[in-house]
Amino acid sequence: MWRRVVTFVICPFFVTSALAQTPQPFPRGGAQPPATAPAQPAAPRTPAPAVAPPAPAPAAADPATPTEATLGFPIYPAAQFIASYDAGRAQRYYIFGSTASFNDLVTYYRTTLKEKGNLVFEEPPTHMFEIGRFNNETMAFPPGVTIKDWTSGGSKGYANPKPGTQPARFPSIIQIVPAPPAAATQR
Repeated sequence: MWRRVVTFVICPFFVTSALAQTPQPFPRGGAQPPATAPAQPAAPRTPAPAVAPPAPAPAAADPATPTEATLGFPIYPAAQFIASYDAGRAQRYYIFGSTASFNDLVTYYRTTLKEKGNLVFEEPPTHMFEIGRFNNETMAFPPGVTIKDWTSGGSKGYANPKPGTQPARFPSIIQIVPAPPAAATQR
């Protein structure tokens, strides 16, 4: 019984002393808080502007990206320029990636170019639209548009060479080869 009396007398003492402590900021280590600069007086508060800030400008296009005017051929909407390569004899290959299916691209270029084109390979499906005359002496490749299906045979697509950009892979690739500058003026 004596223990119960002591417990009832001492416990309220500990509980009240624990509750009376003021909370300390966390964490509490042995280090002193860093010295801070004296507080600056608060600036008078101005009301928020009624007009929302302007939307950020769209990312500037890469100046190396060719246009339909420079190529002389239409570029599929939303196709992304990947790279260009020297084809020889003053010609270049311009490579574009697209998330559109092979069939959608073929249909688009058939309609836009008003040409049927030719399926030159069944596996992987590759369709060519040769536009203009090919001159073996002045050209390395016939001017035109070539479309290749990169998902054929279970492939995941053409890997995007620009790290961290979307999409990670392109199902289809578009290759545009304009006529050399001298041949373009002779048409």
